[in-house]
Amino acid sequence: MNQLPATLRRLSEIVEEYNAKIAAIPETVADFTKAVAGAEMAACIGGQYVGSIFHRGSPAIQESALARNLLESAWKHVYQGLNIHKIAPASDRSKFETAFKSPAPFTLGNIRATFGKYISDPRSHILRGLAEAFGNLDMAFKSHDRMKVGVKGLPKRVILSSVTNSGYGGYGNERLRDVLNALCVYTGHPHLTHGQFKAVLAGDRVRAVAEPASSRNEVLGEPVQGALGDIWLKRFANGNGHLFFGPTMLKAVNEALAEYYGEVLPDCPESRPDRATSTAVARDLQFYRTPAQAADLLVDRAEPRAGMRILEPSCGDGAIMDAVSRFAHRRNIDGLQIVGVEVSPGRAMAAKAKGYAVRVANFLQVTPSADFDMVLMNPPFYGKHYQKHVDHALKFLKPGGVLYAILPITAVTDHSYIEPGRGWDKWKDLPAGSFAESGTNINTGIARFFA
Repeated sequence: MNQLPATLRRLSEIVEEYNAKIAAIPETVADFTKAVAGAEMAACIGGQYVGSIFHRGSPAIQESALARNLLESAWKHVYQGLNIHKIAPASDRSKFETAFKSPAPFTLGNIRATFGKYISDPRSHILRGLAEAFGNLDMAFKSHDRMKVGVKGLPKRVILSSVTNSGYGGYGNERLRDVLNALCVYTGHPHLTHGQFKAVLAGDRVRAVAEPASSRNEVLGEPVQGALGDIWLKRFANGNGHLFFGPTMLKAVNEALAEYYGEVLPDCPESRPDRATSTAVARDLQFYRTPAQAADLLVDRAEPRAGMRILEPSCGDGAIMDAVSRFAHRRNIDGLQIVGVEVSPGRAMAAKAKGYAVRVANFLQVTPSADFDMVLMNPPFYGKHYQKHVDHALKFLKPGGVLYAILPITAVTDHSYIEPGRGWDKWKDLPAGSFAESGTNINTGIARFFA
């Protein structure tokens, strides 16, 4: 379950075939040119040429065109042979299709760098696809707290706008298709056909049965006892569609997303009421290093300006400070001053080795200075402890200063710390799995606060 069989021979054999055909391109062009000349001469007597036998002149091929098609064909052959076009979440499939228009050199190293994570751990990407698809339906599905197994109050219905009966177009249609296909992949079945999808739009119920994939998906007029699906749509004249989830489907999705999000490591004993406001550092202090891509998105959103004095609390080994340096280099900005605070001497040493000014201390115990223009931070994800870090960090800002923080999605979905209705400028989701390389799959986003 949760893994489709690959139908591909050894990657080294595919690369060998590709290289052999690339090397043979000059000979292929020469053979083609010779064949064209032979066909022309077949229409001549005594070598007397009277005109081309080909429509609109003699045909021609270019070596560059052959090489271009070979490269794209090779990448797509591996992509489909490994079933990545079925396993990958919709967002990744879109990126791959774009990349194939100007693909990288076809080498074993590039293949493994591009597809290796899908080969080694397909299940995590299947679960990520499910998380992305359901997260686009309702914010509740993004919350790792609400997705813990057994939590009550999961959405039994969501409203989709722009749902058409044609099966094509419409933002609602695409979100619906992504959800159904993610469920199909999760249960080891093919994506829905266009006909099956149209039947869903017409109100039929769907099941992705937990049987051999050869049984394929079925669109049925009645709900099926024990099926994963039990999911159906009711469309309205205003273009909205109400998508309903049966209890079996909700239970299955709950378990899948709980597995994907996992548990967040605690960094303080918040379960004890007498320690709820403590600034003490627990022995199991969590450290989720900010991945480079997430750090770059944070800094790009903050857009620091020349001459700014910037603070990074709990800076670790300097991942966000690295992103500031990259940003300054790209934008040719001078005069940025960035200071870090880090409780771990080892990580602080690593940041200092890069040339950054870092103070070794527990940030929550540092006396605020109120002399920074900007704070960039990635506070702890566990529970509500991030709130103490943000609230304390705000005290370091000058009047009119701004703070950008990477926070867990629960700041929006569960804790009412961020008001999502305030618009794009206050909160922006980070891509699903942004912190996977650091050991957690919880959803995160970038929040903005003013002093």
